[in-house]
Amino acid sequence: MAGSDASQAAGGLPPPLAVLYERAGLPAWPLPRVLAEVYGGDLGFRQSCVYANFVASVDGVTSLGPEYPSSGSAISLHDPADRFVMGLLRACADVVLIGAGTLRATPGHRWTPAYVCPAAADAYAALRRSRGLPVDPLLAVITARGDIPAGHPALRADALILTTAAGARRLHGRLLPRGTILDLGDQPELLPADVLAAARARGGSMMLTEGGPRLLGQLAAGGLLDELFLTVSPVLAGRGDTARPRLVAGLELLPGRTEPAELLTVRRHGSYLFLRYAMRGTAPAAEPGGS
Repeated sequence: MAGSDASQAAGGLPPPLAVLYERAGLPAWPLPRVLAEVYGGDLGFRQSCVYANFVASVDGVTSLGPEYPSSGSAISLHDPADRFVMGLLRACADVVLIGAGTLRATPGHRWTPAYVCPAAADAYAALRRSRGLPVDPLLAVITARGDIPAGHPALRADALILTTAAGARRLHGRLLPRGTILDLGDQPELLPADVLAAARARGGSMMLTEGGPRLLGQLAAGGLLDELFLTVSPVLAGRGDTARPRLVAGLELLPGRTEPAELLTVRRHGSYLFLRYAMRGTAPAAEPGGS
C-alpha cells in the first residue's frame, strides 16, 4: 500500500507531477482543475476495472515485515505526491479492497481519499460527486478466519467483511452495527473471483486493491487484475533476517508462467516514479467521450 497515517498527511498539495510518458488513447475522466493540475492531466478507467496501488523501494520491497506496521509510509518516506496519488486512486473507486493483515497492520488508518491527503479533500469530493458516487468508497475486508480487530476505526463507517462460514461465526456480534458480514460459504479459503463478485454486487465495478502482496498474487493468479499503479521510492530497504515481501507473494510465475504488463504512463516527482501498467496483456481502450 502506498502511504499511511494521517499525521504524516498534513500540509499542502505537492507540485505538479511531470508527465514523462503516456500511451495515447487511454480513457479520460475530466478531473476537477486542482486534481488535473497536480496529476498532470486527466485520469480514467474502463467501466469495470480492478486496479492495485503499491509503493516499493528501489530494491523491490513493499513491506518491512510484521514488526513494522504501517511500513508503506516508511518506504515512501512520507512523500506528499505519493499520498496525493493514493487519494486520487481512492477517489476513483467504488470499493477499496484490503486483506485482514493490512487492516491489522494499520490500526489508525481510514481507507478514504481525504484521510491520506486532506489538502485535496474538496477536490476528491467534487470528483466523486461528478461521477454520482457517495462521499467515500466502500471498504471491503477479506478474512477467511474472521481475524480482524472489531474496534478498528475504519469499521465504524459502512464496511463489508467478506469471510467464510467459520469466519462469520467468529465475528457474530463483534462488529459495530454499520458493518456488514457476508458469508461466502463453508470453505477453508476464499476464492478471489468470489470475493470480487460479492464486492461488485454490494459496491460497484471500480475496485481498488491496497490489500498486500499475497492478495495481489491471488488476483494475478486468477487473471483478475486489470491495472497496477506502482510508486518507486528512491530508497533501499535491504533484506536481512526479517521477511520483507516484494510486490507479489505466495505465487511463483517465471519461468513457467508469464504475466505480461504494458506500460501506460510514467510520471515523476523529484526522484519518485509513478508507473501505471495494464495487466493481463490487454491495455484499456478509450471509451466514448474519453480523450
